[in-house]
Amino acid sequence: MLTEGKKRQIRRMCELVGLKVVGLKRVRIGRVMLGNLPVGQWRYLGPQEKF
Repeated sequence: MLTEGKKRQIRRMCELVGLKVVGLKRVRIGRVMLGNLPVGQWRYLGPQEKF
């Protein structure tokens, strides 16, 4: 399982097996799920959320 991609690591890994990445989407940062947060928007962390 890949838990962190650094310097286009995901794209390079896919290219090595013949796949082309057309898009990536961040779904969480640390333990904080982003949900349906629009691009460029931010929100306050909930009381139980920590990085």
